[in-house]
Amino acid sequence: MDDAILLATDGSDAATKATERAIDLANSLEATLFVLTVLESRTEYDNAIVDPEKAERHRRERATEILEDVTVAADDAGIAVETAVRSGIPHEEIRRYAGEKGIDVIVIGARGHSSFHGSLLGSTVDRLLRSTSRSVLVVGGTEQP
Repeated sequence: MDDAILLATDGSDAATKATERAIDLANSLEATLFVLTVLESRTEYDNAIVDPEKAERHRRERATEILEDVTVAADDAGIAVETAVRSGIPHEEIRRYAGEKGIDVIVIGARGHSSFHGSLLGSTVDRLLRSTSRSVLVVGGTEQP
């Protein structure tokens, strides 16, 4: 049985679908749900036009909103949840956090908000799949016919 599930979320449409799947999975397995959002260290804000402190504050506020939304949904489903915000390169932080918490399964949306695009899946998902030995459930963001 999987006792610890990690939902890696950025609030994108695919992440919203992943949230629903992670909550269902945690409920059916009676597992603890860990939720992580990563403030990407490589951003479009890395220029002289945008105030870096203002951009960082906005990113942290958005991360807090995302985690609050997931917490409400998990609470409504009766799921124990623990949330965290990290800064860094998303796939590296997800992998690191999963190791620290003894995560059995990572749930993630197929494509997120990152400005760095992969060719088939989102670059974070692609890099995560290539760098972890943990089970990863990739959830699409659109309905299939």
